[in-house]
Amino acid sequence: MIAPRRFLPSISALLAFEAVARLGSATNAATELSLTQSAISRQLKTLEEQLGVVLLTRQGRQLSLTEAGQAYVVQVRDVLNRLAQASVSLRTNPAGGTLNLSILPAFGMHWLAPRLSDFARTHPEVTVNLSTRLRPYAITESRFDAAIHFGHEDWPGVNYLPLMPETVVPVCAPDLLEAPLEEARDILNYPLLHLETRPRGWARWLSALGVEADPPGGMVFDQFSTMAQAAIHGLGVALLPTFFADPYLRDGQLALASQQTTQSIGSYYLVWPGERAESAALLSFRNWLEMQAHLEK
Repeated sequence: MIAPRRFLPSISALLAFEAVARLGSATNAATELSLTQSAISRQLKTLEEQLGVVLLTRQGRQLSLTEAGQAYVVQVRDVLNRLAQASVSLRTNPAGGTLNLSILPAFGMHWLAPRLSDFARTHPEVTVNLSTRLRPYAITESRFDAAIHFGHEDWPGVNYLPLMPETVVPVCAPDLLEAPLEEARDILNYPLLHLETRPRGWARWLSALGVEADPPGGMVFDQFSTMAQAAIHGLGVALLPTFFADPYLRDGQLALASQQTTQSIGSYYLVWPGERAESAALLSFRNWLEMQAHLEK
């Protein structure tokens, strides 16, 4: 939400204040901005009255910044510079821009990243910045334009683009089992590795195969990548998304602990704040991502 209007001075007033702070007099500021000296003085008076703070002291014709003015002008210059840069960028590249995207580590590394070169090739006008997040957060209050979400459509205040359900498969070191288990229940006889953000993952996998049991406790990991490494080194059986497990299965670092795969407890979505206008960068990325997800089906 934008701040109340009483805290948003006019651009004209801020330009006048910045020019006086830099040049030291209303006369010099008026010359630079092609205004009259009285117009500059009115802008400064209006700004101080709106803020309720004295920004400048007058010594003859010279104007000096107060301590509050010195702190304020630094922020004003930053805001004016960023506004100018955004305007120039929009004018020179109206269909482009920057997209700040929050991703889940495993999905970002093993599914999204290998495909991003295609987006970069087809949309060179858009720069995508990636940042990993494991814990829930309020996207409407963050700097992110969009995020990759796993679970269900339960994130308030966002729009959803369904990407794909997650299919999981149990894997382990090749020498842990002689062959993939035929009965899902038999996996309870082996150490199971757990993901912190999906504590019921094993229970749901077993339940989908008709086994109602409480899996034994075991090592807990915060990311699929560290859990996969633990499985590679023989510490137990890991339940991994197929897109994550496939490279390890192909090169022989991991083997199937069971031939059974099931739908997991949720799906992947692209989400973005519902109350914000969609930028050209977000629209381009969303359309491209929808096409990529369609190719997976």
